[in-house]
Amino acid sequence: MASSRRRRGARAAAPGPAAPPPPPPAAAQPAEAPLGPTFHTLDRSLRAAEARITQGMSPTAVTGAWLDWGVHLARAPGKRMELAARAWLQTLRWLLWLRHAATQRDAAPLIAPTNGDSRFTGEAWAAFPFNAIAQAHLVAEAWWMEATHGIPGLSQRHARQVAFMMRQMTDILAPTNIPWINPAIAQRTLADGGANLLRGAENWLDDMERALSGAPPEGADAFRPGQEVAATPGRVVFRNDLMELIQYDPATPKVHAEPVLIVPAWIMKYYILDLSPENSLVRWLVAQGFTVFMMSWKNPDARDRETGLDDYRRRGVMAAMDAVSAILPDRRIHGCGYCLGGTILAIAAATMARDGDERLASLTLFAAQTDFAEAGELMLFMDESQLSFLEDMMWDRGYLDTHQMSGAFQALRSNDLVWSRLIRDYVMGERNGMTDLLAWNTDQTRMPARMHGEYLRALFLENRLTAGRFAVDGRVIALSDISVPIFAVGTLKDHIAPWRSVYKISLFSDTDVTFVLTSGGHNAGIVSPPGKDGRHFQAMTRTQDDRYLDPDSWATSAPRQDGSWWPAWSAWMAKAGSTGMVEPPAMGAPDSGLPPLDAAPGGYVLMK
Repeated sequence: MASSRRRRGARAAAPGPAAPPPPPPAAAQPAEAPLGPTFHTLDRSLRAAEARITQGMSPTAVTGAWLDWGVHLARAPGKRMELAARAWLQTLRWLLWLRHAATQRDAAPLIAPTNGDSRFTGEAWAAFPFNAIAQAHLVAEAWWMEATHGIPGLSQRHARQVAFMMRQMTDILAPTNIPWINPAIAQRTLADGGANLLRGAENWLDDMERALSGAPPEGADAFRPGQEVAATPGRVVFRNDLMELIQYDPATPKVHAEPVLIVPAWIMKYYILDLSPENSLVRWLVAQGFTVFMMSWKNPDARDRETGLDDYRRRGVMAAMDAVSAILPDRRIHGCGYCLGGTILAIAAATMARDGDERLASLTLFAAQTDFAEAGELMLFMDESQLSFLEDMMWDRGYLDTHQMSGAFQALRSNDLVWSRLIRDYVMGERNGMTDLLAWNTDQTRMPARMHGEYLRALFLENRLTAGRFAVDGRVIALSDISVPIFAVGTLKDHIAPWRSVYKISLFSDTDVTFVLTSGGHNAGIVSPPGKDGRHFQAMTRTQDDRYLDPDSWATSAPRQDGSWWPAWSAWMAKAGSTGMVEPPAMGAPDSGLPPLDAAPGGYVLMK
């Protein structure tokens, strides 16, 4: 067994690049001119001002990708000839198909939309000439995508960046976004006598007024934390300058001896896991007989600019674990982390394993990455130039603003989250009903400058955690040291933490790993209560003695089950280090300096 652990540990450390050479001795460094810091500050101020104009996107990173693409395409006459021939053939095919489309209503499409593309669904787009317009756009879109791939000498990173930007441009020019050639808009305008345009203008004015005044979107005020959402009964039992810890009231006569500590991401408010009662994971867990503790992070501002990534481990995860241990001494803890909260929990778990801290009973990761080599399009433009640009912007403000984060998330699914919404709200004059999940999504938070810079550099840019180069308290940690069983959840349509990236915890760990792949995206896949139609998941366990199975082979082998994955997780926790059922614990631990404080959801979740 020990030899197996050593082999896997060595494999996990292999992908990391060699450490950079040490800097020259201090004596060899030239003395800094007295005016140096002044000029450096001037540069940072100018770049910070530029970042506000570009919404945090580095012009250098963008220009470099286009320049690399253009230069290599210019040096590839064969590729240009191939693109010219492809354009001619596709145009000819479209013209030949056109006569069938004009005379046959059920003519088969020349090119099918990609999976998940619903822009041209509906009867109106199946009729001539709108079907011809839709097909022309899809053909052109496919050609432009082909123009970004297969160019000799072009780096894969720049190819992906150019493809992403090209997709954004073709999305903007889609016929669905042009009112006078979108048949659904024409039909609605004729049916409503133009009233839809007036309603759309009213919607636009209302949104502008709310944006300028800082008010939430229409309907969001119907989901207030502590009332309609984040309403599971409980009390704050610990508070420091970074987080509050909530202990929830028991709902069963007996409870599992091992409590559950949930570490949410601090990118957004914690109550995505405690939405309205029918969608609340916390309420459901309590009803299954678990004692649940939830961390609620403070919304940082400029005063927290020096809060670092390790502060979130020490004063966040470990402080919460110490509080839970004080309330329930001699009990092991089921640790559960979501998204970035899962990443910091994995770091904390590896540190605890290194230091001989055995308080964890199990480790659960919801859509949480530990290896960032395939982090997805969210970090597509993250390089040294982009990181330096963001650091200058955050240096000026002290934090990363919510607008930069929400804009990045929306760009990943611009058709669904940007363009279709603009047409629906401002041209069709419609409004989608607000839901608890949508309201939560508008309740955004900031991130401290130092933490965000360290997070991007150490994890996304340098991928130190799985390369054996992530140090805590001056000593390197390894995920392979974690010996408690792991339950990892990936979501099928996740654009933030792609499931194949989440799956890599199986590659870098030396313990039993149960991996679940569930339907839905980064949020809706996790908020998946039992009883909702259309939900399904796959699950399979790899023991520490099993051979590694790549993600595609896993997806082929793992059995599919209908319904929510929550019961499977509950049953797994009941077995993972369980010591039976006991009387519910008291609220807090006054004798240990942890008296019950405010009623849930506490005060930090209400901070704007």
